Amino acid sequence: MGQSNGDVGGGEGIRRRSCSCSKEDFLPEESFKSWGNYTKALKATPARLLDRLTARSGEHTELVEMKARSQHEMKKSLTWWDLMWFGIGAVIGAGIFVLTGLETKKHAGPAVVLSYVVSGVSAMLSVFCYTEFAVEIPAAGGSFAYLRVELGDFVAFIAAGNILLEYVIGGAAVARSWTSYFATLCNHHPNDFRIHVSSFPDDYNQLDPIAIVVIIAICTLAVASTKGSSRFNYIASIFHVAIILFIVIAGLTKANPKNFTPFAPYGPRGIFVASAVLFFAYVGFDAVSTMAEETKNPAKDIPIGLVGSMVITTLAYCILAVTLCLMQPYQQIDEDAPFSVAFEAVGWGWAKYIVAAGAIKGMTTVLLVNAVGQARYLTHIARTHMISPWFAKVHERTGTPVNATATMLAATAIIAFFTSLGILSNLLSISTLFIFMLVAVGLIVRRYYVSGETTPSDRNKLVICIVLILGSSIATAVYWGSSDGWIGLVVSNSIWFLSTLALWLGVPQAKKPRVWGVPLVPWVPSLSIAINLFLLGSIDKASFERFGIWTGILLVYYFLIGLHASYDSVMESKTVAGEVNSSV
Repeated sequence: MGQSNGDVGGGEGIRRRSCSCSKEDFLPEESFKSWGNYTKALKATPARLLDRLTARSGEHTELVEMKARSQHEMKKSLTWWDLMWFGIGAVIGAGIFVLTGLETKKHAGPAVVLSYVVSGVSAMLSVFCYTEFAVEIPAAGGSFAYLRVELGDFVAFIAAGNILLEYVIGGAAVARSWTSYFATLCNHHPNDFRIHVSSFPDDYNQLDPIAIVVIIAICTLAVASTKGSSRFNYIASIFHVAIILFIVIAGLTKANPKNFTPFAPYGPRGIFVASAVLFFAYVGFDAVSTMAEETKNPAKDIPIGLVGSMVITTLAYCILAVTLCLMQPYQQIDEDAPFSVAFEAVGWGWAKYIVAAGAIKGMTTVLLVNAVGQARYLTHIARTHMISPWFAKVHERTGTPVNATATMLAATAIIAFFTSLGILSNLLSISTLFIFMLVAVGLIVRRYYVSGETTPSDRNKLVICIVLILGSSIATAVYWGSSDGWIGLVVSNSIWFLSTLALWLGVPQAKKPRVWGVPLVPWVPSLSIAINLFLLGSIDKASFERFGIWTGILLVYYFLIGLHASYDSVMESKTVAGEVNSSV
């Protein structure tokens, strides 16, 4: 009875405060009731941090308790067909139209197709890891929920901050590219509709008001209806596939094999540098994993939907990259709207309007899926009180997380207004690769460690193997980025292989997947860790500095607010559970 009353009260609280902005809405936890309470909480920071570092959430918590905080169950209406189109709509339309020209011209040349292959293989390994988690833990929180269960609250929070950064940066990059293609469609130069402010620093002086208008329109649709957003995505994705077929067929009729020479003008290093940035092209499939909660048959639908969409995406990217490089010498490819300008260069000026319209349609879909996905992440994070529970509110009439959607898209609009595409894409790739690496580590922990069952000896072996895998992968990335030699690479890769082999042969798996599992564990997640960290080593220093600043901001926030709010929430849940058990 006590639990039931609490649920009712909670529901009334949500309805009463859905549009308010009082302190109680943002900081309702005990630690923030008074300055005295907050001072005590700060003094208890070391003990609370230790508790959160060692605490791991349970699958029941993520699947039952967290869902209950949203008051209503999501409808299980999606099949593998829906997920596949959702994946195609979420991924294709961003990277291929945004970054192919930039990386072909500056880093890879025609070998950009190999860059897409490398990025695609890395993304596929990550897809396998995400798929097992999504089948086993079908929660709306996606990778945040997975990491809370396997690596604990603290690691999940750092990942959560970077997940949100990934979505904001990704949306800003696509919104700015939307403006470039819209300008091309209107027969203008890609920068004609931007406002140049010479007094601002380079990379921040091309102001983009159109990007803000587009983001506002997307926000309106995303908060109005999730079902309407899904239908729009389906229709737009079909249209987008038709445009891709047109680009390939029409483009190959203007192919010139001589444009493929030289194939790799910048050498192997250029191919991998481009791969790290082009990983942006695969961002979006992780949003599909958040749909697991609404999937009819997760065991069947999620593997087919996720893996199928990634295979189709990788093939499409490679074919489109080959088509572009055959149409035009890499030195002449336009950095902002490569496909439209390429058709104009071969005498098919009219075709650039079809390409630009298709690109705009595709990028609009990506922005929409971005908006829906990031709101789900933010909502689930807010359910844990790591950020204000105000962001977890679901609007009573629309059934959508209005607060989370509007806040995330406001941040996206601000960044899109000022920041250039090059800075956005590099920073985005760091966040994405970092999260994918953590999910792979989480999968290894999930398979090899069960609290209370794994022996201390096996646990220690597991920790040593993971540390060696991470250390050797980081060493490979650092050596590749700072030296042209090969001896260090042989040593670091040998350590990676031997540590993975030792884990495979020397530590027994503690848990088998209930339904669908990643094959060849630990090799697949270990290789995913190695490739993701290797690609990180190809990203420029300035982007790492920005990533470090952002992570530092996250840590300051966590120690001052997030740690204490989530700790209080956990303690309150334990108290309520104890009262219910005692009453029973």
